[in-house]
Amino acid sequence: MAECFLVTRSEFDRIKNAKMRETVRLFLLSDMCRLNTLTAVKLAGSGHLGSSFSSLDMVTFLYYSEMNTARVGVDHPDRDIYFSSKGHDVPGLYAVLHAIGILPSDQLLNLRRLRGTCGHPHVNTPGVEANSGSLGMGISKAKGMAIAKKLRERVGRVFVMTGDGEFQEGQIYEALQGAAHQGVSNLTVILDHNKVQSDRPVEKILHLGNLEEKLRAFGWHVARCDGHNFEQIARVFQELKGITDKPKILIADTIKGKGVSFMEHPQALQEGGGLYKWHAGAPDDPSFENGYQEILDVVNARLARE
Repeated sequence: MAECFLVTRSEFDRIKNAKMRETVRLFLLSDMCRLNTLTAVKLAGSGHLGSSFSSLDMVTFLYYSEMNTARVGVDHPDRDIYFSSKGHDVPGLYAVLHAIGILPSDQLLNLRRLRGTCGHPHVNTPGVEANSGSLGMGISKAKGMAIAKKLRERVGRVFVMTGDGEFQEGQIYEALQGAAHQGVSNLTVILDHNKVQSDRPVEKILHLGNLEEKLRAFGWHVARCDGHNFEQIARVFQELKGITDKPKILIADTIKGKGVSFMEHPQALQEGGGLYKWHAGAPDDPSFENGYQEILDVVNARLARE
């Protein structure tokens, strides 16, 4: 088996505290989390790399730049809350929770093993706010958490990640309608719009139509950005802070498998004859080594330029 390495917490702290442009810092932190995500899935022998990599830049931004969770603690009643509705991108979340000091390294490295972390989110894991279940349930859960905060007069926002294939589920639209009617303004949905559902394009399975128009019709504030561009991400979250009368949804246009060229879906779909092979499963040794080295080269190149 290929040799696997863990980027340590001290390396994340070094980058976090270094003098550099904030966008560069976030790119570095996110790619370092990609390295650890790749390592964890390789050691487990299974996992979901494609969707972990597509949402990882957004998750990195939330925990390092947007939410108060790392500062106040995961048990504080006024913390910001994040969880993933699609769930199978949790290896990326584990990597971020490890980077900020919430998840111990032994649990990260024991993905899908006894006394390690589950292959889908479970609340027994440090920092995990909700179990995943059937797809489509996350916005309903997040709405309940956000309403509970208001009823208890607690501050803190609720963020939930969804997949675009998940937006074919009927419960999604029930939750959208209810949250708009109840004015749940402390709720933000992030749609990881990587356009690949499992191993095929979403539009080939069930086309979602004009998402922006559809979501606005439900009464939500809708924003959109490149989900891998930290400058755009920062601007759009600043915009969302000014929306205080309705729930918000951010459509993040992303690339499934982002960060490893042969896993990125435009190339991978073409090479796979229309099928995407990196949705689930661990890479073989050559693919792991090539993917790890590609990400590492990008990290070292960014550091050299700074």
